[in-house]
Amino acid sequence: MTVSEPGTTDEGVEQGELERLRAEVRDLRARARAHTLIALAQGMLRERYALPDADSAFTLLRLASQRFNVKLRTLAEAVVSVPGPAAPDAPWFPRRARLPEPVLSFPAARRVAPRNRGGVLSAVLSQTLSVVGTDMGNVQLADRVDGGLRIERHTGLTADFVDFFGYVGDDGTACARAARDVAQVTVRDVATDPVFTEPARAVILAAGSRACHSVPLTTSAGLCLGMVSAHIDHPVGGLTEAQLKVLDVIGAETGRWLAWYERTVVLDALEHLHTAARGGPRG
Repeated sequence: MTVSEPGTTDEGVEQGELERLRAEVRDLRARARAHTLIALAQGMLRERYALPDADSAFTLLRLASQRFNVKLRTLAEAVVSVPGPAAPDAPWFPRRARLPEPVLSFPAARRVAPRNRGGVLSAVLSQTLSVVGTDMGNVQLADRVDGGLRIERHTGLTADFVDFFGYVGDDGTACARAARDVAQVTVRDVATDPVFTEPARAVILAAGSRACHSVPLTTSAGLCLGMVSAHIDHPVGGLTEAQLKVLDVIGAETGRWLAWYERTVVLDALEHLHTAARGGPRG
């Protein structure tokens, strides 16, 4: 006979165990996705530099990641997607222009440390939610290997939401439409808007969102590098022109900063990795 702890019920214990198992599954999925990409980058580095084993390649990735404060997954993504050096003994990016870090004018970004991508993403999310007037939202970045968008920052959303929308493709969501059209998208009522697939709609409604607004993070050339989305707990009639203009500025400034980060900080990390690998052991 099973005896529950005082103040608990069998149903409560079962629900807690179910939530724990769901969290473990979400963590395993995230680790598996990152491991696959990192393993691919390790293989490329081993072949390019004749490294003796996968551990040597991983050490190069880890040290470059730590030195330049670039997420390991981001660095691996760059190794896989950026064309390799012209020759093993030549610089990887011999003629690239080095530009100063762009200024972000919105208030939430003023205390972010230089070259800090995580801080910038947190700031753009905070500022967007402040403009829209809600406490639920997320930031996604474009996946350079698989396409689509991946969640990088989120707040106020359920674990099931983050798991379901951890990666989104080209259709079935408001953020996918905003990325495709490179334009802000407002969903006034999640329950009725045809932009969503039915599974996506169900997860959003279960998270307590009844309306949402997505803002693309764009370069000066109009390329979408990511998305910031605000979720609202009631249907809305739409945002004001003033709100849309402010969000346009946030999206454009953040997009330009992300482009600078990819051309500067990430390439610095790759060049360092390249130099270290040339001086490392050969198999």
